[in-house]
Amino acid sequence: MASEARVEDMVRAAMAARQRGESAAELQFLEEAVRLAPENPLVRNARGMRALADRAFSLAAANFEAAHKADPREPALLMNLATAHRGQADAKAELAALEAVEQLERTHFTAQLRLAEWHERHGDPVVAAEYWRHVVALAPADDELPPALVERLAHARHYVMAANADFATALRAGLADGRAAAGAPALRRFDACVAHMLGERRIFQNECSGLHYPFLPADEFFERRHFPWMEAVEARTDAIRAEFLALQADGAEAIRPYVRQEKGTPQNKWTALDNRMDWGACFLWEYGVPNAPVLERCPETAKALASLPRNNIPGRAPTAFFSLLKPHTRIPPHTGVTNTRAIIHLPLIVPPNCGFRVGGETRQWKPGEAFAFDDTIEHEAWNDSDELRVVLIFDVWNPHLSAEEQALLVQFFGSADATGHNAAVRR
Repeated sequence: MASEARVEDMVRAAMAARQRGESAAELQFLEEAVRLAPENPLVRNARGMRALADRAFSLAAANFEAAHKADPREPALLMNLATAHRGQADAKAELAALEAVEQLERTHFTAQLRLAEWHERHGDPVVAAEYWRHVVALAPADDELPPALVERLAHARHYVMAANADFATALRAGLADGRAAAGAPALRRFDACVAHMLGERRIFQNECSGLHYPFLPADEFFERRHFPWMEAVEARTDAIRAEFLALQADGAEAIRPYVRQEKGTPQNKWTALDNRMDWGACFLWEYGVPNAPVLERCPETAKALASLPRNNIPGRAPTAFFSLLKPHTRIPPHTGVTNTRAIIHLPLIVPPNCGFRVGGETRQWKPGEAFAFDDTIEHEAWNDSDELRVVLIFDVWNPHLSAEEQALLVQFFGSADATGHNAAVRR
């Protein structure tokens, strides 16, 4: 016991001498501690640190090896050994020590950083990038790191970004032949898959505030082949546009704000559009109820809507309206009520600098070119032009529902409404 106490005294005296800058005295105390306790890992580590400071890297490595042998589960001793080997320019031994730390502790931040640096120095960019990814994932917030580590973390992020870009370029070059032979529907889904794997986009899911029908594909834009009647509707674009312009010219009272929140509603993302004509609507059908005065003034539009395989659900569907988006207006990201329907846009008036995003895909409206999307996937719209944008919007059944399922859903909503508790089932 006396010997252990004396060893501790020697180590404390050595540390005090170091703080005073008295390296000779520190070395004397440490040498005495090593003589008294040559297998003590703390003593050997302290002697190794003094040797590192003196750039006596071989001596430092010998002491750290002894310390590690005495305490093989302590990562810090291996980290110090790796530093000594680097000072010796022994890259192989340095790597072995760092990998030994990794075997002890997979999430050791400094070991991952040193391994990333080692592989970068030795020309192995693929492995270096993988370690740099670990560093980025493990790193605490920048304000918790010293400036030197902040710089290294910035380097890590830059290195990973560059590596990801190189990988993406090489991957897409390798896919060029296969993509050239594939059709547009396959490419759309495949490209989204690749972009998600590369971290370039999200895969969005349905978010239904009302009825969520399970097991339907969560597709942002439906394939056109599901709507064989779409071309016939597009052929009526000029007539439909003319009817809207006539309504607008007469200052139709039927054009009103699309967003109309109840009084007392807390501030939310819709507040800026609430009861404002920035986003206006003129309804032809609303929740299954026809707007006779507007339909009478728009006979061609009425015929086009009547020709569709509409989802007739009393008090709920269909809905069809002219959507007016004023210049420099944005509709914030949002999701709809139910995925049992598809929403159709038939663009009528589209100035430049307008756009529409559903999930991870952005499209430009083109007058007379309709498309269908799932509005329970996050979507947003904008008009950054100086002119009005107008789109005819209407809903139909989700094309992945069978006729039998459609009939069951109509019966479901009818039964729900008959209970008097229909507010619990939104659509």
